[in-house]
Amino acid sequence: MKNYDTLSEAINDLQANDYPYDFNLKPECLECASLKIEIHPEDFKVDELYRFEGMSSTDDNSVLYAISSKNGIKGLLVDAYGMYAENISEAMRKKLR
Repeated sequence: MKNYDTLSEAINDLQANDYPYDFNLKPECLECASLKIEIHPEDFKVDELYRFEGMSSTDDNSVLYAISSKNGIKGLLVDAYGMYAENISEAMRKKLR
């Protein structure tokens, strides 16, 4: 796993090298708007996870997930630390730990 100094550096590198799609977090699944698909917890795995802390504020903390689905779709999910924790299913919470 590579080390990145910034979230934008990590996103740019991962998108260029294997993870071209953007995922959005929904309560029961991940959504890829560009492909118009939903991927449920049993159908994806987290390949890599990166944590970033803001220099000026702890409110700037975020997590970047590099995710691959069972059908070969690879993409990225960006989440603020715990921001969506209460809005997702238990299966999604376990998968994104």
